[in-house]
Amino acid sequence: MSKVELYAAIRRDHRAGMKMRELERKYNVSWRTVKKAVDSVWPQPRKKLPPRPTALDPYKPVIDEMLRTDLDAPRKQRHNGCESFCTPLTSWFTTGTWTLPGTRG
Repeated sequence: MSKVELYAAIRRDHRAGMKMRELERKYNVSWRTVKKAVDSVWPQPRKKLPPRPTALDPYKPVIDEMLRTDLDAPRKQRHNGCESFCTPLTSWFTTGTWTLPGTRG
């Protein structure tokens, strides 16, 4: 049952005379949900969450630059997926930083 259908059913039963507590038990929802359904016709839209940063974000400029230079390189000299992953890691390990970006420690 969608949320719109749930709200409609709760409003219909409420108009028929069911008490709020009975609606909670019948539809297995909280009193807040019953109150929202009785007060408004449509449920509130979901909130849009901002995109979360990934662990790859610090290395995206390096990888993009490698791929841009590979456009002009001969086929056998281009970076593959493993090299695109391993090159930033090797430069990162040689700097003396031993923790992954985005982690503690």
